[in-house]
Amino acid sequence: MFRFLDPTQRLVIAHRGNSMHAPEDTLESFRQGMALGADGLEFDVRLSRDGVAVVIHDPTVDRTTNGTGAVATQTLAELRALDAGYRFTADSGRTFPYRGRGVRIPTLDEALAAHPDTPCIIEIKAAEATEAVIRALDAHNARSRVLLGSFSDEAHARLRGRGLQITASRPDVIALFWRALAFRGAGAPSYQACSVPPVWKHLPVPITRFARMLRPRGIPVHAWTINDPREARRLWDGGISAVLSDDPGTMLPLLGRTPGVIPPAESQ
Repeated sequence: MFRFLDPTQRLVIAHRGNSMHAPEDTLESFRQGMALGADGLEFDVRLSRDGVAVVIHDPTVDRTTNGTGAVATQTLAELRALDAGYRFTADSGRTFPYRGRGVRIPTLDEALAAHPDTPCIIEIKAAEATEAVIRALDAHNARSRVLLGSFSDEAHARLRGRGLQITASRPDVIALFWRALAFRGAGAPSYQACSVPPVWKHLPVPITRFARMLRPRGIPVHAWTINDPREARRLWDGGISAVLSDDPGTMLPLLGRTPGVIPPAESQ
């Protein structure tokens, strides 16, 4: 069974990789997260101007690279020319340890190839990337190890009914929220997992109640983004199956697991 779909598990998923300690959504961050012993990866995908699925969270490259402008207006070659480690700092801007080290925006193909057996959650950030994501999953025979989600209702509509493993959509979560407040059952979900934060736009989300509602139907609840060990322990104890964390090395000891040693990066 795909462990991300097992509600009895207690998992640590590296959110954008080991992103508290390395540039988010990069192969280096993914390498570190898996070396530490995370149970899998979560990352984001958008589409370049020339139709390539690329791994990046924001609609623009400004926050994470030395470039500017929208991802969707730049070709893969233009995106690959950027330094994706340029703005990373772990000490409030005193140092930038990944500048000039060849860290690039990866393609989805590269991410899947670099981690051929790794369970992944892929967040489709733009609906136009949906078909490219599905093609990449099929090219890497990765459907069975990938859980797909999106805040885009259009993307979710494109995913349904195609034999893919998907998370609850935004309308699904809203419906679950109201059912939880009314102490009703979960209904008949059309998704395989529910991935939600404890707080959304300053509104507390009853995610442990979600977990109790969905577990009888075999549907796990994953919580993001959890970097406080006390919160992670509370959520696991409340029935959450996985926490998505920027700092997976800190979460693993809570489960009695010793984090692995991150080997030096190979030259890029």
